Amino acid sequence: MANILIVEDELFINELIKKNMSLVGHKCISAFDGREALAFIDQHSFDLILLDVMLPGLDGFDVFERIDGIPTIFLTAKNSLTDRVKGLNMGADDYLTKPFEMIELLARVDAVLRRTRKENESFELDNVKIQFDSRQIFVDDKIIECTPREYELLEVLVKNRNIALSREKLLELAWGYDYDGDTRTVDVHIQRLRKKLGLEKHIKTVYKLGYRLEVQA
Repeated sequence: MANILIVEDELFINELIKKNMSLVGHKCISAFDGREALAFIDQHSFDLILLDVMLPGLDGFDVFERIDGIPTIFLTAKNSLTDRVKGLNMGADDYLTKPFEMIELLARVDAVLRRTRKENESFELDNVKIQFDSRQIFVDDKIIECTPREYELLEVLVKNRNIALSREKLLELAWGYDYDGDTRTVDVHIQRLRKKLGLEKHIKTVYKLGYRLEVQA
């Protein structure tokens, strides 16, 4: 996974982002102002920076001008068209305004990392391996045939591992925003994935909510 610098001066938001990024396997360092961020950038190697704009001392746009090619997502309450265009024209990889859903941020982080990192992305859990580029699933090195929807559901669980996802959210992410089906469809597909891949102990049912893929960090 990725090394991520979180530059956010609000403690609660910074900790919330760090917790969720860590749950899906990223390694994070927190900075709370622009100058602290630049000091960390000098000391460490980062795959991605999540950068607030309104920071004490040195604002996010100033920090970004001093970053040498590190992929960056602006994460800010500055939501005017002028600010969004400015951020993207400066060369940022994305611009997300507050308030936001954490799942959307995780998806945008994944999208930037897919574009900017050259290695093939894969995920392994026990004897199960997923190749994201080819959308293939292996158990004990043998390809397991899954429907496109089963694959997409599994990928959503993996990308948001250790996070409880409601059935409605899984429908939205794996089936698409315009899906109008019954949430029991999710239950059926989860049972198939558990059986095909032997992931009964990892795909947990979250009481009265939905499901969570539990993976040891």
